[in-house]
Amino acid sequence: MKLSRKHRKTLCAIFEDPVRSNISWADIEKLLVALGAELSEGKGSRVRIYLNEVRAVFHRPHPRKEADKGAIKSMKRFLKEANVRPEE
Repeated sequence: MKLSRKHRKTLCAIFEDPVRSNISWADIEKLLVALGAELSEGKGSRVRIYLNEVRAVFHRPHPRKEADKGAIKSMKRFLKEANVRPEE
């Protein structure tokens, strides 16, 4: 998988410890698309994600643009299940 520098930076930010709370949700969605994920709209602020045969539903943050720590933890777990990790 070939990711841009921006996508790699976002991926590394998701996997950072301690968990960050300043990652833009738009950047996360762009990363998912670059990884080959299928995104579809759900009701309200829900977005369904399908990546490497793993499915998840997330809520887009509002009114803020950044995902909170709970969403970042869930995204990290989802990416691990989909066998996506930052390059060492």
